[in-house]
Amino acid sequence: MSKRYKQMLDGMRAREKARPRKGRRGKWILYILKCADSSLYTGITKDLERRFKSHSEGRGARYTRTRRPLEVVHQETCRSRTEALTRECAVKALSKAKKLALINHRQTLENKGVP
Repeated sequence: MSKRYKQMLDGMRAREKARPRKGRRGKWILYILKCADSSLYTGITKDLERRFKSHSEGRGARYTRTRRPLEVVHQETCRSRTEALTRECAVKALSKAKKLALINHRQTLENKGVP
């Protein structure tokens, strides 16, 4: 993680601690998309359905405009934007093999009935 990005996240965490919790709206979602070329795209949003639709229509991130996402293969709920950005950075740093292992582990848990 770059020094500048780390400083930004540290500042966001500090501001988050200073604010009261009851004013916050909604949950943030970290998601991983599988694209047509079998690559994986990681992002965050508050409305996954809307975001997936924008990716599919070519209005999402530049990365997905030419690769067109096929499906959402992983999602996690985060309590705040800061937490979602931190988790996104951690997931993006993983190799593709480790991302696939994360996806497979999550699917195994869901098949066993673990939320």
